[in-house]
Amino acid sequence: MSVLGRDGRDTILVTGGAGFIGSNMARALASDGWRVVVADWFGAGRKWLNLADVLLDDVIRPEATLGWLEQHHRRVEAIVHMGAISATTEQDVDLIVERNIRATLDLFALSTAREIRLIYASSAATYGDGKDGFVDSEDPDHLASLRPLNAYGWSKLAVDRRIIADVRAERPTPPQWAGLKFFNVYGPFEAHKDDMRSVIHKIYPTAAAGEAVTLFRSHDPNYEDGGQLRDFVHVADCVDVMRWLIASPGVSGIFNVGTGKARSFADLARAVFAAAGQEARIDYVDMPERIRNAYQYFTEADVSKLRRAGYNADFRSLETGIGSYVGDYLAKGIAL
Repeated sequence: MSVLGRDGRDTILVTGGAGFIGSNMARALASDGWRVVVADWFGAGRKWLNLADVLLDDVIRPEATLGWLEQHHRRVEAIVHMGAISATTEQDVDLIVERNIRATLDLFALSTAREIRLIYASSAATYGDGKDGFVDSEDPDHLASLRPLNAYGWSKLAVDRRIIADVRAERPTPPQWAGLKFFNVYGPFEAHKDDMRSVIHKIYPTAAAGEAVTLFRSHDPNYEDGGQLRDFVHVADCVDVMRWLIASPGVSGIFNVGTGKARSFADLARAVFAAAGQEARIDYVDMPERIRNAYQYFTEADVSKLRRAGYNADFRSLETGIGSYVGDYLAKGIAL
């Protein structure tokens, strides 16, 4: 099966296409019939395994992306830009500017000039400590009021603000653009993320062995130990949102991508134990002092704007998502 976009365009470029969300999206797009081109670095590790089963039209290095697009833009329907430094602990801000801000704005400019649709990864990290809520408003004053807790979150917010400034000033934009504020994403093909991979991936081997897993103790009297809350969203749901956007060229904007339902880390651990067929055993340790002042105790996506835009599919519950992740991958020894 093949698909065609405007003027016979049949190709989608996925930057960061060997990464976690990117590889899942590349697989889905290839299954849908698109010619998929991936831009990423692979290094000497096992990251290539994330794409081992995916039919690819081409693979390019990230630094060649703009030149490749100039040469092939007439066949490119959309760019799915997932490439970035995603570590919230990265301290090299110049590198973050280069990889997260500069690369995205360069793609935005080229997409505008060559009339290519652009979907890019923003982040829930733009909301900082969340004291003002998690509403994906495009109001410039609202965006200006956000205070991310790290350079990664700032870089994503800087791009959102610049794009919204262009939209508000009625400057040229791509024919479709969407910035997606992903919340706590988990699922297959995340193993290469090392310490940035999900807690599910980290604790599964221990839980499967029937041993006690370790979570952070709460240092906020409003939350019990293990009661810290996150909006955990399965990567397949993130992919479904992006596929819907590809199929909905009239929809543009900044959108939260989460389940809209915060769950605790204790809930997560219990779901992992249940999926592994073991009784839950949880121990708690003090949170390192270096991260206590920047720790979020609550995140929950407000997805009403996404719903108003027309996305009506259900998001997986935590138990359902973890059950499929464990049953289809982790329990089978597929360490991806």
